[in-house]
Amino acid sequence: MIVRIMGEGQVRLADGHLTELNKLDDELLAEMETGDGPGFRRTLQALLAKVRELGDPLPDDSLEPSELILPSEDATLEEVRDLLSDDGLIPG
Repeated sequence: MIVRIMGEGQVRLADGHLTELNKLDDELLAEMETGDGPGFRRTLQALLAKVRELGDPLPDDSLEPSELILPSEDATLEEVRDLLSDDGLIPG
C-alpha cells in the first residue's frame, strides 16, 4: 500500500501493519470526538511516526497513486476532521 503524508512524500507500507495503525487511528477519532486537542496532537504525531517507522520511503520523484492520504503533523483538528471518513483516517 502506498501512503502519502501531506507535505512530506510517500511511503510503501505492508498491509499487515494496518491493524497496528488502526489502533492509533481509533484513538485519534475518539480524541477528535471529545475535542481533546492535546491528545489529538500526541496521537497524530504517534500515528505519523509509526507510518514513517514501518514504511519504506519512495523517491521524491515517484508519483505513484496513494491508497491512503494522511494529514501533515501540524494539521489542525478541524483540518483532520475534514479528511475523516466513518472509519477514521485509515479504513478497516
